[in-house]
Amino acid sequence: MLLYPTSAFARDPFFRDPFAALRRLHDEIDRGFAPLTTGSAPGHAPAGFPAVNMWQGEHSIALTAELPGFKAEDIDISVKDDTLTISGQRSSPEVGEKAVWHLRERPFGRFARSIGLPFRVDAEKVNARFVNGVLEIELSRPEEDRPRRIEVKSA
Repeated sequence: MLLYPTSAFARDPFFRDPFAALRRLHDEIDRGFAPLTTGSAPGHAPAGFPAVNMWQGEHSIALTAELPGFKAEDIDISVKDDTLTISGQRSSPEVGEKAVWHLRERPFGRFARSIGLPFRVDAEKVNARFVNGVLEIELSRPEEDRPRRIEVKSA
């Protein structure tokens, strides 16, 4: 009795990794339920839209968000304490009544994304600009909330 066959079974990835089939099944199930769990449907913005990068400097936070195909007037930004909300709307393309969609991956409709910030920001000191489909936001920390260096005196 051979424990490790030398036939075609040995070259089968499922023979080498008995959990490969389970992982593939799990991935397929996740993909099938994604519209229900992410709140997205074909043509509508998925959860986590828009894609965002955020980094922190000494006294401010910089954030970029990808919003291709939007106009600046279609985007709203609000900030309250330590939460930034980016929202907007993209109109669906006008197609003929008899048109048949073959592929529809670009989202349209309303979207809103709230992002927790690492500290409270001064709403009066938020700068935003929209260049080539990328929203750039700089959020400043209030002066009174900034860390201060405390001098330690010797006795």
